[in-house]
Amino acid sequence: MLINTVLRRGYHTIRLLISGLFLYAGGSKLFALPSFALTISDYGLVPEGLVLPTAFLLVTAELIAAFALLLDLRGGLTGITLLLILFIAVLLYGIQLGLAVDCGCFGSGDQQHASAQGLHQAVYRDLMMLAGCLFLYWYRWYRLRLYNLGNEPTQPEGISFLNRYLPKQREKINPRKGERNV
Repeated sequence: MLINTVLRRGYHTIRLLISGLFLYAGGSKLFALPSFALTISDYGLVPEGLVLPTAFLLVTAELIAAFALLLDLRGGLTGITLLLILFIAVLLYGIQLGLAVDCGCFGSGDQQHASAQGLHQAVYRDLMMLAGCLFLYWYRWYRLRLYNLGNEPTQPEGISFLNRYLPKQREKINPRKGERNV
């Protein structure tokens, strides 16, 4: 079906775009970790002694989740979604306080000016990525639902083959009277 092809391509495109953005953001922050730690300290949420370890943990989590989403591994989408929720919460906190700080989204080379307007733009960008994550979750549910209903084989060919033909062959190979073959 054409709609399933369009949805599948949309899934892969959005997955690759979000993971690519997170890889770029995490990589740029990794190479400028002290600058990113300074940006984190501008928000005032983390004690001074824990700013650098927090920056390292955030960048590491960002890169691991991005690689997992890129490879479509379990937990990648959840990691990205949780990071986006955290980033949106911190940005909204900065907007609420009226902070004129850099969002820190793409490290020290961020194109946005250190202002509340830059924080607003970062929130909108993160909300768009969160909407993309919601589509990815929906598509996974939709694909699983289709597969369970048997409307379209969306699993790899080997799994589809096993699910379609092995139960019938087991009944032919080992038919026992009076026993129900499950």
